[in-house]
Amino acid sequence: MTESAIKQQHPLTQLIIFIGITFAIIGGGYLLGAAIVVAVYGVDALMKIAQLNLDDPNAASGLWILQIVSTTIPIFLASFIFAKFIAKNTAEYLRTSFKFPWFLLVVIFCLMLVSSPMMEALSNINQKLRLPGFLAGLQKWMRDTEDNAQKLTEILLQMKSVGSMLAKLTVVGLLTAIVEEFMFRGVIQTILLKWTKNPHAAVWIAAALFSAFHLEFFGFLPRLLLGVLFGYFVVWSGSIWPAVWGHFINNGTAVVVSYLFQNQMIDVNPDDTHIFNKLAYLFSLIIMLLLLYLCRNIATGKMKSPFK
Repeated sequence: MTESAIKQQHPLTQLIIFIGITFAIIGGGYLLGAAIVVAVYGVDALMKIAQLNLDDPNAASGLWILQIVSTTIPIFLASFIFAKFIAKNTAEYLRTSFKFPWFLLVVIFCLMLVSSPMMEALSNINQKLRLPGFLAGLQKWMRDTEDNAQKLTEILLQMKSVGSMLAKLTVVGLLTAIVEEFMFRGVIQTILLKWTKNPHAAVWIAAALFSAFHLEFFGFLPRLLLGVLFGYFVVWSGSIWPAVWGHFINNGTAVVVSYLFQNQMIDVNPDDTHIFNKLAYLFSLIIMLLLLYLCRNIATGKMKSPFK
């Protein structure tokens, strides 16, 4: 495909091509991951994973293989292949430039830490949402999907040593942040920006797709907010790395807190959604808005970094 033909492609065409590439690679990755699990642990382990019977340590290890080979690596490959060989512009579609004020990362770190009460508030609102009675079957399917996702997460985040915590911090925290940001804030948000010509629309639509992608419907609102934050980090800075950093802080905090709770170092259960009160929700919202204002001004050069 010539460069002029690429430029003439409608963004919808690009989106369809990218989705096709992604599903094809994920499908191939799943077959490869399943073959590896069978070769290493046997067919029984694969069957137990399919049945969500993960009491067997081999099944839990096999789940990690499937997670990495069928999801993490394919998402990265799909984004890279599309940007490099289809769009032929990795700089524009992956936004890997490091040209942004480094102090921005400090502000984002603080922003992600103070966002916890707001995430809890949105989660509690989300949990109370109910579909009309005639959609009871859909509601049950959504709840079952959510419960299965929660069970899988609990298995993946079982940590009995500092070494296992660091390994999962690397995979769940860092690698997941990189590949998901390349996909949603890199390729998809860029395509949507070309389509809508509106950065706000691109950010919010990409965030909604990001949240829906996780198939955790009762956690849709807090993940939507995260997607919006990450989206604006990219729009303001022109780089994917502030979003990767914020994503890593969010995921990494969950990993570390889970490790500390599992090993009885803290009493706060990471699954508890009633840790904060309404005053904390309000305080979190106000501080988040102030830090977002600071983020935008630093990222766009309206405010100078104190590190210069």
